[in-house]
Amino acid sequence: MKIGIVGGTGPAGTGLGLRLSSVGYDVDIGSRSSGRAAEVVEDTLEQWTDSNFILRGVSNEEAARAEIVVLATPWDSCAPTAKSFKELLKGKLVICMANALARVGNEFHALYPPRGSIAADVQAAIPLSRVSMAFQHLPAKELGEIQNNMEGDVLVCADEQGSIDETIQIVEKMPSLRGLDCGSLANAAPVEAFTAVLLQLNQLYKTRSSVRITGLE
Repeated sequence: MKIGIVGGTGPAGTGLGLRLSSVGYDVDIGSRSSGRAAEVVEDTLEQWTDSNFILRGVSNEEAARAEIVVLATPWDSCAPTAKSFKELLKGKLVICMANALARVGNEFHALYPPRGSIAADVQAAIPLSRVSMAFQHLPAKELGEIQNNMEGDVLVCADEQGSIDETIQIVEKMPSLRGLDCGSLANAAPVEAFTAVLLQLNQLYKTRSSVRITGLE
């Protein structure tokens, strides 16, 4: 299966692409400049020259042609970018991994888009696609350290159960990660906003924390 990561040349998008390719997915990392994407992928794969990872740098348009698409653009570009590719994204699962944050002094503050969450804004922009929200709480740098398993829970929201299930299946292909069904996109706002709390904890305690929900079977 091919997964395209639109706007994927940042640390989170590139790290996720590398980790997905390491577990067998065919991954396209997209950018507004296909040359820039190819350069980032080449640099990313330097230490994995003996691997058989399928990871390519392409244009955002080419990434949007994949069977499943992840949006890894800056938060305020997610809905406009998705809308610009709405014909290519029609009927597809589109996973939004962005967080709306601002740094105010020494703190990270959550921002709230018009519909409460970025994922809800994206769903409104591409109503014929199936939008889910996931990967908000995974540290970007650790995503790319594929020699180590990540441990944590990935909270998933979507308005269709099939979209939640499909997203969780992708999450759990990666060792030590567990996907959790957190309901509809109405719950996406607090999930996205909690990223600000995690970043604050990481800054104060000099660590890279993630989320683990206890008490579940």
